[in-house]
Amino acid sequence: MFKIKKGQGMSMNVIIIAVLALLVLVILSVIFTTKMRDTRKNVDSCENNGGECVYGDYATDPNDPDYCNEDRYDRLANYDCTDDEDVCCIRG
Repeated sequence: MFKIKKGQGMSMNVIIIAVLALLVLVILSVIFTTKMRDTRKNVDSCENNGGECVYGDYATDPNDPDYCNEDRYDRLANYDCTDDEDVCCIRG
């Protein structure tokens, strides 16, 4: 006489599709942030901004041809060199 109705909850297909969509969003965000980090490193590099990385000791030795001083070079503190001891210099 009385039929028992099944619940009106979400179907398994909807749950699987939602989980897959969430997984795709996570993967895309990881790829995007990684590429943005690489792009930022390239934009902030000394060479890509017209500078030259000079070893720190050379940058303070006025007899060295690569000397980075105010007369011949401007020191660029905002740009990165691959070696932490190097300084970024650009012809003034």
